[in-house]
Amino acid sequence: MSGGDIAGIIAASGFVLLVIFLAVPLIKFGGVLDETRDSIRDLSADMSPLLTELTETVSATNKQLAKVDVITSNVAEVTTNISSMVAVFSAAIGSPLVKIAGLTKGLRSALLGKKK
Repeated sequence: MSGGDIAGIIAASGFVLLVIFLAVPLIKFGGVLDETRDSIRDLSADMSPLLTELTETVSATNKQLAKVDVITSNVAEVTTNISSMVAVFSAAIGSPLVKIAGLTKGLRSALLGKKK
């Protein structure tokens, strides 16, 4: 064996050691990729029912919000109507009541003033 053959055997042995040294992390990384694939598969299987339930919940919430909007608009309309009725009542009944109260007070003052 010549010096070149020995150098070739040493280089080949070094390359084999390098491949073995790199194979261990690659095998572990393959296991990590397998676990990741399994986790994604499980997550995907769990997400489908969850998204369906979320869609149903959002639809039900939108229906309830539409009902609340109708109620709110009706309350606003009723409040406006009541405010208008109070204004009409005050204008129609309030002024004569004030006059009657003034007249009553005047009569009371006149009658009480004569008794003394």
